[in-house]
Amino acid sequence: MSEPIEILVGSVRDGFVQVSAFVAITVVVFSYVQYRTGGRLVERLERNERAQPLIGSLLGLTPGCGGAIVMMPLYVRGRVSFGTVVATLIATAGDSAFVLLALAPEAALYAYGISFVAAIVSGYAIDRFGLGVGRIDRAVARLRTTATDGGTMARANPAANPGHEYDGVACSHDHGKSRETGVMTWLSHGAHVAWWATALVALVAGTVYLLRGAPDVAMTVAPTFAGVFTVAGIVGSVLSIYLYAIGRRYIGEGGVGHVRESFESAYDTFQHAAMETSFVTVWVIAGYLLYEYVVLFGNVDIAAAAAAAGLLAPVGGALVGLIPGCGPQIVLAGVYAEGAIPFSALTANAISQDGDALFPLIAMDKTAAIVASIYTTVPALAVGIALHAVFGPLFGFGVL
Repeated sequence: MSEPIEILVGSVRDGFVQVSAFVAITVVVFSYVQYRTGGRLVERLERNERAQPLIGSLLGLTPGCGGAIVMMPLYVRGRVSFGTVVATLIATAGDSAFVLLALAPEAALYAYGISFVAAIVSGYAIDRFGLGVGRIDRAVARLRTTATDGGTMARANPAANPGHEYDGVACSHDHGKSRETGVMTWLSHGAHVAWWATALVALVAGTVYLLRGAPDVAMTVAPTFAGVFTVAGIVGSVLSIYLYAIGRRYIGEGGVGHVRESFESAYDTFQHAAMETSFVTVWVIAGYLLYEYVVLFGNVDIAAAAAAAGLLAPVGGALVGLIPGCGPQIVLAGVYAEGAIPFSALTANAISQDGDALFPLIAMDKTAAIVASIYTTVPALAVGIALHAVFGPLFGFGVL
């Protein structure tokens, strides 16, 4: 097998077993809690104004974007403060959290712990002191008129955002049209069931892999651990690509990045988790391939380039976090796990990234989205540069 093909097959296999199987369990647990509570957690949040930045930070800290996405329409309804929005976005771990928790759990705990503290401090400071939000809001509003005033909520007065009714959120991803009948619908539901069967096998294989100390696993098809690892990884990734690219158009609900306060059934929760994880799988594989092929064909030492960048490394991590969506952040987490960027850049990215949660806010209030992005980037730059200056680059910290 030629080296480029070996990298391709290895990335497809490893992405599902090492990351996606663990992602699936985490997402389905979170979704099931939403299903069982029927959205009552959100109602309690609306009634407890003083605790909103703290609760928003906790929701953002949950892996994936589901908790943070729920917060955005609440702001537009005037139910939570602008400081709560900023706190939620700063703490948002996004789908890259699944990758980092699987490949570098110690680094994830430190990076997201620092993000959580920064989120709480920033959220309460904005609500209490404003920190110039109104001025920046007016400057941004001159560039683009929006439905609501992104800075009004900094005064911690929910009534200051009046008269805006929220009837739905346009999602960042194309969910396509749901077909109720036909061969493709039947095939897509079958692929969904097969996907979960494969994910359970991959979860067992991935757990054994970690317990053995993450050794090299031979690429083989045989009734052995390596064979199960290989087959489950390849089949799971192929099914994930199908569900993400084709299946979601035929089985309706379960699109990634969709605002879901509750679920209609247990099957709905599993379907949503499969779709979310399929999205993560596609981006994890893309991240693996991007890194490996750049190193192979470009003869580039990414770790050396990042080390030479010095304080520009955390600045770069913070700027990548400005890109809405989880895809670029998943790639960056994978690159960190390869030892190619320092911990300071990872932490700066963890603070500045907003994941899919920013898309609903962009759809409803572009000014608020821009202002919020500015206020998540400032602490990202400050913390990232401080970490780099005090502790140095710290390549490979916490990587398994």
